Amino acid sequence: MEKIVKVLLAGLLFLCLLDMPYGYYQFVRVAATLVFVLLAVQSYQSQLQGYFVLYLLLAVLFQPVEKIALGRDLWNIVDVIVGVGLLGMAYFKDSK
Repeated sequence: MEKIVKVLLAGLLFLCLLDMPYGYYQFVRVAATLVFVLLAVQSYQSQLQGYFVLYLLLAVLFQPVEKIALGRDLWNIVDVIVGVGLLGMAYFKDSK
């Protein structure tokens, strides 16, 4: 299930590269925050402190309450890096 969630979120992040309605970006922020909080909790329970910190920082970055204004170009870079990272973690964790 974790692999599917990571792949779906990566897909949502890649779609942010397109010219989407503003509501889509808000939806992605909420979805990403929820997913990263859930992954952080799971990592904490599994005693994977590095992943816990990473997911917590990503949850803070994407949270929709106090938006971090990075500008469209920088957000696109962040979306691609995080999306590729999620796909990599989904693949490599599954291959172990």
